[in-house]
Amino acid sequence: MRIGKQMTTEFLEGDRLSLALRGREAYGGIHQRAWVEVDLGAITTNVQQIQTLLAPQTELMAVVKADAYGHGATFVAQVLSQAGVSGFAVATIPEGIELREAGIDQPILVLGAAHTPDEVKAIAHWQLQATLCTPQQALLFSASLSRLNQSLAVQLNLDTGMSRLGTDWQQAIEFVELVQRLPRLKIAGVYSHFATADDPDPTVLQQQHQRFQQAIAQLRAMGYWDWQTSPSLAPLSGSKGEVPPIPGSSQSPRPLLHIANSAATLMDTALHYDLVRVGLAIYGLYPAPHLQSCLKLKSALQVKARITQIKKIEPGTGISYGHRFVAQSPMQIAVVGIGYADGVPRNLSNQMQVLVQGEFAPQVGAITMDQLMIDVSHLPSLRVGEVVTLIGQEGDRAISAEDWAARLGTISWEILCGFKHRLPRIATVN
Repeated sequence: MRIGKQMTTEFLEGDRLSLALRGREAYGGIHQRAWVEVDLGAITTNVQQIQTLLAPQTELMAVVKADAYGHGATFVAQVLSQAGVSGFAVATIPEGIELREAGIDQPILVLGAAHTPDEVKAIAHWQLQATLCTPQQALLFSASLSRLNQSLAVQLNLDTGMSRLGTDWQQAIEFVELVQRLPRLKIAGVYSHFATADDPDPTVLQQQHQRFQQAIAQLRAMGYWDWQTSPSLAPLSGSKGEVPPIPGSSQSPRPLLHIANSAATLMDTALHYDLVRVGLAIYGLYPAPHLQSCLKLKSALQVKARITQIKKIEPGTGISYGHRFVAQSPMQIAVVGIGYADGVPRNLSNQMQVLVQGEFAPQVGAITMDQLMIDVSHLPSLRVGEVVTLIGQEGDRAISAEDWAARLGTISWEILCGFKHRLPRIATVN
């Protein structure tokens, strides 16, 4: 999500220091109806916690695709850079360009597949790391880069069981041999992706890991690279993405090997290899309940909105579209300035609670595009303009993205990525 690039310091609500991003989406000093708060201190702490699990040679790649899972990619990446992550992963070329424009100069791996000469040109110009998934894609990249007179470090995706992007792991040798022969391409990494790392049953994960190990063993036997020296992400940010040879050796460093996502990173150090790709855990959420004992993470995101009207209604009065809620007794309800166009799922209608004045309040009636209603009959002192917490914590009470996901039968990733552009991101340091 695009956020203004300039940060200014201001105080919001009490003595909590906030770094409010002032840009077109931040609306300057206009009184906000709804917003997302991102605790940069929590993100830094989470990174430090994750790093304690890693071996000295294992680097941390932060996954900041989908606007850093709804947290605001540009300023989150700047904080992550300072926290010591070695590189970043994004899904698309525009996401990578956005980070470069924000001043991020560390390696950026594009996980998605590119298939046109214009995309290759953009990747080369912005010194992004490309993922190659098929021989056809490799041929396109080589031809396009030759016309540009540029070289590029690329990473190869092997499909070990995700059945998504990537060349079948059993064709790893043929794929690598092709890319090695093609001009202008330097293999900087070989990776795969787990399909069931968050499942307590490790059967599929173990099968995928064994396949990855077999592919690596075959590549090692090819003799293309120096396997005695541990590679690093650092060379990937070199001039035109080139990978320099090892001093005193005619061989290039071996490719970076990686397969671990957040769940695999928390689960087993044997899955870490040269780097781990961590997304959800950086933002303070656990990929699965059984992994909560591995680390103490802190959720970084809160969603808040203001009350825009308070009214009393009589028994028998219907609320919102379709009158899916009808008052059974006299009630006081409050209208809150946030709706499904902002990322509050309509299927949570009559199924969710919010926090206001430190107390839970049930949502009533259908959630509308820009607004929703809550029952505040138990809060007689409530006033227009007061803040409602939809996701976050007030005192000892909390509502999480996992709570919403459980109610909807989905995953917390989807909830986080659903908060829309018109909610300004406000970076807080608690």
